[in-house]
Amino acid sequence: METLQSIVQTINFYLSDYILVILLVGTGVFFTCKTRFVQVRCFGEGMRRVFGGFSMRGGRQKGGLSSFQALTTAIAAQVGTGNIIGSCSAILVGGPGAIFWMWIIAFFGMATIYAEAVLAQETRVVHEDGSVDGGPVYYIKRAFNNKFGSFLAAFFAVAITLALGFIGCMVQSNSIGETCSNAFGIPAWVIGILVAAASAFVFLGGVQRVASVTEKLVPIMAVLYLLGGLILLVMRLPYLPETFGMIFKYAFFPNAIIGGGLGYALKTAISQGVKRGLFSNEAGMGSTPHAHAMAKVAKPHDQGVVAMVGVFIDTFLVLTMTALVVISTLYAGDGPLASGAAEGISQTNMAQLAFSSVFGNGIGSIFVAVCLLFFAFSTILSWNFFGKINVAYLFGKKATAVYSILAVVMIFLGSCLSNDFVWQLSDLFNQLMVIPNALALLALAPLVIAAAKGAADRKA
Repeated sequence: METLQSIVQTINFYLSDYILVILLVGTGVFFTCKTRFVQVRCFGEGMRRVFGGFSMRGGRQKGGLSSFQALTTAIAAQVGTGNIIGSCSAILVGGPGAIFWMWIIAFFGMATIYAEAVLAQETRVVHEDGSVDGGPVYYIKRAFNNKFGSFLAAFFAVAITLALGFIGCMVQSNSIGETCSNAFGIPAWVIGILVAAASAFVFLGGVQRVASVTEKLVPIMAVLYLLGGLILLVMRLPYLPETFGMIFKYAFFPNAIIGGGLGYALKTAISQGVKRGLFSNEAGMGSTPHAHAMAKVAKPHDQGVVAMVGVFIDTFLVLTMTALVVISTLYAGDGPLASGAAEGISQTNMAQLAFSSVFGNGIGSIFVAVCLLFFAFSTILSWNFFGKINVAYLFGKKATAVYSILAVVMIFLGSCLSNDFVWQLSDLFNQLMVIPNALALLALAPLVIAAAKGAADRKA
């Protein structure tokens, strides 16, 4: 096991520090330039499409999902442990400056996810009964219409099924079990049974039940978490200038807080920002296009601008709130991490310690546990749905029943087992998904550019 973990760590090192930086940043910059900064030009349009007809009761659709249901299903996947534990991990390993690089990857990621949503709409398949199939496997095969394309599509389908459907759900349920056990004193296995049972109930209802749950759960959980964070920041207001100063200072000189030479420390901060940023907003990873393919919209561009709002909410609101809370309490002033790592503080308890330092041990721990329960549970629902689409692509629709049973078992086991190796495997398959997805996005860039140009021409 130690040898296998060492191999996985080595692969992750090269993927996150080199390949992912080039692919994610390069793809994001490419689409940003080619679409003439679509994330800036069309941001207002995206916000109007999301909140102009806002409703938490979209109802059952005859085929596919409403645009808002597709967005909340995507956000449910994006807003999970990556926004709390993932961002804490990035800060702990890469220093507060890692958050700056998360912002950078998210800004360019908004253009990438626009491309993903547009291509998901362009290549989706609508069946006679109104059901819809769509996602990266379909635009990968469109991009490479040969054996190489079939291989890439199958590779992606296997990677996402393992990354999200199985291992990813274990990571989410583990976070739920650990935080709820710390906050309420309930054994993790009991939490695991409850989460697995609730997940199974939603899984049985198919995509319509997933959408019905996420369209209600996502707005509530986001508002609750942001409100709690805002109250804490008001109470820590004198430390906010120092907090922002640390983010920008340590983005370029992280060695002052994480040690080592400047080159090594800077690479660590950037790679942590890229890796955890990917795990958080999932732009370029190829997960959320499954939801955006289901949206009933007039033009692919319409869902593209909606998808950008998902990255904005995930990173610039929810994840940033976590970062400001943690840095302002644990790093700023005479915080326990002001001089670097401290014993007893880990990625899993940082957020609880941060909120507890202001709200008190009981209230702080319970608040984080409840928010993480909402975040991680909604992510489990969406990730299972994304995995199910790819299992059906690989083995046919009959195989999805077996997949769902295995997924429920994994959810229970994940709540009971805490293992760094599981996190390493999750990172590995998340990163492997990026490669075929990014190649297909670049190969089909003319379709994305035409969609963005057509929208600009209509406005003119």
